[in-house]
Amino acid sequence: MDERLNQLNSWLGETLGPEQFDLHPASVDASFRRYFRVQTRNNSYIAMDAPPNQEDTGPFVRIAQQFHSIGLNVPKVLEQESTLGFLLLSDLGQRLYLDHLDADTVERLYGDALGALVVLQAGTDQDKASLPPYGHTLLNQEMELFRDWYLGHHLDRPLEPGEAAALDQVFEHLAQSALDQPQVWVHRDFHSRNLMLTNRNNPGILDFQDAVYGPVTYDLVSLLRDCYICWPRQQVEEWVQGYFDLGIQSGLPVGESEDQFLKWFDYMGVQRHLKAIGIFARLNHRDGKPGYLDDIPRVMGYIKEVSARYTPLQPLHNLVMSLGAI
Repeated sequence: MDERLNQLNSWLGETLGPEQFDLHPASVDASFRRYFRVQTRNNSYIAMDAPPNQEDTGPFVRIAQQFHSIGLNVPKVLEQESTLGFLLLSDLGQRLYLDHLDADTVERLYGDALGALVVLQAGTDQDKASLPPYGHTLLNQEMELFRDWYLGHHLDRPLEPGEAAALDQVFEHLAQSALDQPQVWVHRDFHSRNLMLTNRNNPGILDFQDAVYGPVTYDLVSLLRDCYICWPRQQVEEWVQGYFDLGIQSGLPVGESEDQFLKWFDYMGVQRHLKAIGIFARLNHRDGKPGYLDDIPRVMGYIKEVSARYTPLQPLHNLVMSLGAI
């Protein structure tokens, strides 16, 4: 018996009053949170189930209010029961960006997403201290997921002392590059599975509760080097250069030059993709969610391609190439 589902049904019954409703799973999440679509006669809502001993609804509620105040299309928190870990949210629909992206739509959909990203980064000036800093410790902890969960648990590939030391040095280069960048509000998972195609104020933006104050290129990497869909490098570089120009026009802190911005973008991508591969391995081995393993070859492809371009990343390139076929 699913006791939490019973509790959620009871809470919704109290919250919605006499209105009848149907409850169906709405999405699969990589955390302990669950989402359900609540359908009534005239309305559709989303219910979040966040077990309090594993998840905290506080950041979601607070950041939703912040992002909504600057004009981003995020779910509205309609009702909350923080003790039980339940939220009732407005429904942004069922049209994931990922399901609608192709060669014919990508310029329009990414154009809307990049416009929203400008709004998000410009919002930083409201309160820089309202989000936790994306500091050296967190950046390094994320990369260690690759060593621990992918190399260690998934591949059972212990590192020789020289390899370990070289990987430490690569991690330091990547972390320092992130810290050298201008710092802005960062969604942290600004990609095609968290963006919804909406008729007004596109896109709808989900899964922002882990937002931080961090590197200016981070969300751009999440979008343009998405773990779930891949585009040719030349096209990605053109989008990056276009965003740099847009940032200059919008008064965003994007650095001194396009070349510097692209290097930041490349290094940021390697940091993020090391983390992603580690998380995908952990989801399989710890949480019994093997589906994300199918995305590892795409993400590893990014790492191989970018690490071959920069001398400080060559030890990482040598390591991932030695792993053979993924």
